[in-house]
Amino acid sequence: MAVPHATTTPPDVREPATRPPRDGAGGSRRKVGVRAPWWFVVPAISIYLFVVVVPSARGAVFSFTDWNGLRPGWSFVGLDNYASVFSDRTARDALVNTLVLAAVAMVAQNVAGLLLALGVNSLVKSRYVLRVIFFAPVVLTPLVAGYVWSFLLSPNGAINEALRAVGLGGLAHDWLGDPDTALYAIVVEIVWQFAGYSMVIYLAGLQAIPAEVLEAATIDGAGPWSKFRSVVLPLLNGAVVINVMLCLIGGLKQFDQVMAMTGGGPGTATETISTAIYKSAFSLGDFPFSIALAVVMTVVIAVLAAVQFRLTQRKVS
Repeated sequence: MAVPHATTTPPDVREPATRPPRDGAGGSRRKVGVRAPWWFVVPAISIYLFVVVVPSARGAVFSFTDWNGLRPGWSFVGLDNYASVFSDRTARDALVNTLVLAAVAMVAQNVAGLLLALGVNSLVKSRYVLRVIFFAPVVLTPLVAGYVWSFLLSPNGAINEALRAVGLGGLAHDWLGDPDTALYAIVVEIVWQFAGYSMVIYLAGLQAIPAEVLEAATIDGAGPWSKFRSVVLPLLNGAVVINVMLCLIGGLKQFDQVMAMTGGGPGTATETISTAIYKSAFSLGDFPFSIALAVVMTVVIAVLAAVQFRLTQRKVS
């Protein structure tokens, strides 16, 4: 009886690999992905130009004129308004106060935000509730938060009453009425409200650190401080850069809390560039001077924003 011959496939014969489809007569490969048409961004760019760029450019032109904000006619005065910015005592005080407030708030807010992030990044059972509590002040309107703290820091406010209640009445003070403490009282309010914002950024950076790296540092005998200084902090460099620049730029633009808590007083102790712009334009009617102040502030903030972009591109990417 004949044994039927088994049909086998030669071992060197394989299924042909699936090849990507080809386009056109030349057989070029089809590009993966779809590029959105450029005209999709035209509406957004048009609105941005109309709302931001054109008014800003016109304002910069008026900073070189004597326009009073009402009459249609005006004439160029060159750099006179900018010379007044640096010769006016109020403007100089506002510039110094703005730099001091921005620098102190930047340091304090980043330290507080980092400490909060380290705390809520632990295995504490209530860490999720604490994150919500620490972030809650951020959602408040800055003007509302400023008014609340103006009541807390008043001579008969809750803070002074609490000091008297625990026998520390000698520390009770008119925090917002004293030129030596008013600016730093505003810094305390800013840190209280926005430390949670910095906490979230630092927390994201901490959670992105591989656990293996921390375990390796522990095995090598690194203590908590050595681990933080040599491992955690260098890996948080991107978060530090972003937080520092955001805090600094936010401090340079500070307006709401100052107007709500002190209005720029007492005297010019808490006057900032933003409050000086508002008062010059809408209280004194000196629009060219206020626009020149705004241009100076814009240039400073633009330089810092460019620095932030360059640092984040180099350190984060």
